[in-house]
Amino acid sequence: VQLQASGGGLVQAGESLRLSCAASGIIFSIVAMGWYRQAPGKQRELVARITSGGVTNYLDSVKGRFTISRDNAKNTVYLQMNSLKPEDTAVYYCNTVYGMAYWGRGTLVTVSS
Repeated sequence: VQLQASGGGLVQAGESLRLSCAASGIIFSIVAMGWYRQAPGKQRELVARITSGGVTNYLDSVKGRFTISRDNAKNTVYLQMNSLKPEDTAVYYCNTVYGMAYWGRGTLVTVSS
């Protein structure tokens, strides 16, 4: 199983980014996918999750700003991040559980004020 995340970068507060995570080695359509983040000195936290049926849930602090979606034809999950804030700065990881937990390498998002 491989999860390849991309799309991070340096943006100013208020701007947007879209993260992508391409999965391989799994039957993508049947698994839930999640985006986590870890800021320096903090624990990793769940940002957003989408089930195989498309049900989503979000960290309270990103509700209304972030949107998780999936394209089963492309084996890819996305995280659209709008109105970014400096406190969103972190390494973002995609995750799935397929017998065991799998993590992508992570992509750095830096939001300057």
